[in-house]
Amino acid sequence: MTPPRLRETRPYPFARLRKLFEGVTPNPAFTPVSLGIGEPRHPTPECITKALAANFAGLAKYPGTAGSPEFKAAVISWCEKRYGVTLAANQVLPCLGSREALFSFVQSAVDSTREAYVVMPTPFYQIYEGAAILAGAKPYFVPLTPANHFRMNIEAVPAEVLAKTQVVFVCSPSNPTGSVMRLADWKRIFELSDTYGFVVASDECYSEIYFEEGKAPLGALTAAKELGRTDFRNLIVFQSLSKRSNAPGLRSGFTAGDARLMEDFLLYRTYHGSAMSLTVQAASIAAWSDEAHVIENRRLYREKFAAAQPVLASVLAAPMPEAAFYLWVKTPGDDQIFARELYREKAVTVLPGSFLSRPINGIDPAAGFVRLALVSEPELGLEAAQRIRDFVKEHY
Repeated sequence: MTPPRLRETRPYPFARLRKLFEGVTPNPAFTPVSLGIGEPRHPTPECITKALAANFAGLAKYPGTAGSPEFKAAVISWCEKRYGVTLAANQVLPCLGSREALFSFVQSAVDSTREAYVVMPTPFYQIYEGAAILAGAKPYFVPLTPANHFRMNIEAVPAEVLAKTQVVFVCSPSNPTGSVMRLADWKRIFELSDTYGFVVASDECYSEIYFEEGKAPLGALTAAKELGRTDFRNLIVFQSLSKRSNAPGLRSGFTAGDARLMEDFLLYRTYHGSAMSLTVQAASIAAWSDEAHVIENRRLYREKFAAAQPVLASVLAAPMPEAAFYLWVKTPGDDQIFARELYREKAVTVLPGSFLSRPINGIDPAAGFVRLALVSEPELGLEAAQRIRDFVKEHY
């Protein structure tokens, strides 16, 4: 028998996409192109593969959950360069990719013996919702809309909900909208965290994909420092090598922030069985210690967007994101019908926005949008964009 909390969750967006496409045969005149899943397509950098090959001996040892001193030193050094902050060893933990940590942190942070809310944006990364439900909390959704520039407006949450809120998820740069939180946004979230005592969980796994060198998106740790919160109280940040270093299969990232939160999270993780292999830690050290491959990664994404975005913007509202590798595109009609018929006629896969959201008072802020992941080669991305343009011209 399925446990009640598990029954409250929904199938993952890509399972819903497969169901939407059931019985649909894509036009054989076209080679299929998928812009549906946000999986990096660039080669994993040599610094990672060499470090893996040189450290197979680590597979013969049980790793410690807290991470090796060398791993922590590499992360602390990267955070100092990237965020301008100084962290202690007890403020950093390795995690098996940000997805694992986003989920497990909520299990360690929510007290389900009392009514609890977990606040999150919608559209969202579905892990937030599932983590809240399975921890025994109620998800509370804050809409991301053009009117608020797709940035989460914490003021939209009623005081009676904030009083019972234990975790607030922030995703910046946003999946799927590509929006970035400003210092004023962080200031208000931190003020309300001080008032109500909730934890701020900042998902920043897309933070290293942006479009102008020297203008990295503001991170929560930097915002906290600028606002005088150098103890990072009630703040935890999630980072990953999946997008930054084209290594989604490595399952490597880190969490950093409030030492008290990290202490509780470490205790949970010792039971959770989420220690990172010493071999993977060695490869991760190499990745966090090298920026050359990340700069090249950004250059490749700039090429993809330069090729595809103007074509799409000629027929649809498809503005450039501030960061990340998604286009959040307004459709002329129902997003699910648009995605299904585009797949049928042009063999292009996109993800309906409504698969990434929940309605609020009967209104779904992601309905009528599709998410395009510009991860394919520039030529394929351009061809897909041209097919979408032609599809729109033929039908709308």
